[in-house]
Amino acid sequence: MKLGTLKKGGRDGTLVVVSRDLARVVAVPHIAPTLQGALDTWESIFPALSRTNEALNAGEVPEAFAFVAQDFAAPLPRAYQWLDGSAYVRHIELMRKARGVPMPPSFWVEPIMYQGGSDTFLGPRDDIPIASDETWGGDFEAEVAVIVDDVAQGATREEARARIRLITLVNDVSLRNLIPDELAKGFGFLHGKPSSAFAPIALTPDELGPAWDGSKVSLPLTVLLNGQPFGRPNAGTDMTFDFPALIAHAVKTRRLGAGTIVGAGTVSNNDRATGSCCIAERRMLELLEGGAAKTPFLRPGDRVKIEMKDGNGGSLFGSIEQTVTGLPVV
Repeated sequence: MKLGTLKKGGRDGTLVVVSRDLARVVAVPHIAPTLQGALDTWESIFPALSRTNEALNAGEVPEAFAFVAQDFAAPLPRAYQWLDGSAYVRHIELMRKARGVPMPPSFWVEPIMYQGGSDTFLGPRDDIPIASDETWGGDFEAEVAVIVDDVAQGATREEARARIRLITLVNDVSLRNLIPDELAKGFGFLHGKPSSAFAPIALTPDELGPAWDGSKVSLPLTVLLNGQPFGRPNAGTDMTFDFPALIAHAVKTRRLGAGTIVGAGTVSNNDRATGSCCIAERRMLELLEGGAAKTPFLRPGDRVKIEMKDGNGGSLFGSIEQTVTGLPVV
C-alpha cells in the first residue's frame, strides 16, 4: 500500500492512498484525516485502508483522480520526531580520513544518531533555500527512512522490527560549512541541518517484495544533479546497522511515539563505481585521490533528483525533485 499527503487540508494535509503505478489517488478522510492520525490508530484502520488500496489498484474507485507530485507534501508534513543515524560506517570513515580525523572504534559497534527538526519538512517538489554563494556549503543527502508505530523503551531488535509501519525516501539537506563550528561546541547540529525533504510516497514494506528483508531495502538509490548521474549505490549493501538496530539504539533511554521517522543516513557503498549520494563524499574522494576537492557545493539553480525504482523500472516512492533557490528577501 502506498500512502501520501496532499498539501490541501491544513498544516498536516490530507491523507491519500496512491495506486501502485503512481497514476491514481483517492482521499480517505473517512478512514483517517491525516497520516499521523492513521499511525495513531494503525491496527484499527489498516483493514479499511487495505480495502481502499485493493479497489484503487483494481480501477474500482470512481472518485480517484490523477497523481500530481507538485500537490504532495512530505508524507508527514510535521512529525513528532525525526531521528537520523549514520548506518553506512564506511561513509563516515571516508569523511573522517579525508579530514585527518581518527575513527573511534565504537563507531563500528554502536550507531551514531542525531535528532533533527521535524516541524517544517519540505515536500518532494519544494525548493531548497540556501545562501546565494557557497558560503554555507549546501549539500543533498539521499537516504532511506522508516516510520514506526509506538516502540517501547528498551525494545529488542526483533521487537523494533515489528513496529516498522512505512518506508520512504529523504533528502537530508546539509550545510557542510556550518557544521564543523557547531560540532566543535560539543552540542550538536542546528544551523547545519535545515528542513529535510521527503518523497511523496510512504509505502508499507510488503510493496518492496524480496527487496525488503525486514531490516533493509536492497535496491539502488539513484541521484541526479542537474540531470547528470551522480550516484546509484544499493541501499542494502554495506549497511553496518540495519533499521531494527537503529530503532533499538534510539529506545535505549526512552520510548518512541507513533509517527517517529528514523533515517539510515547517506547511502554509501564500498564500491566507488556506484557513485555517491552526497556532494561531500565525492569531494572527499577527490581530495584523497587527487589532492583537491573539485565538485562545488549546491548553488541557486541546481536541480537535485532522488528516486528508487523496482525491478521493472517503476518508481516506488515517486521522486524528490528540488531546485536550489537563494534566500528569500526579508
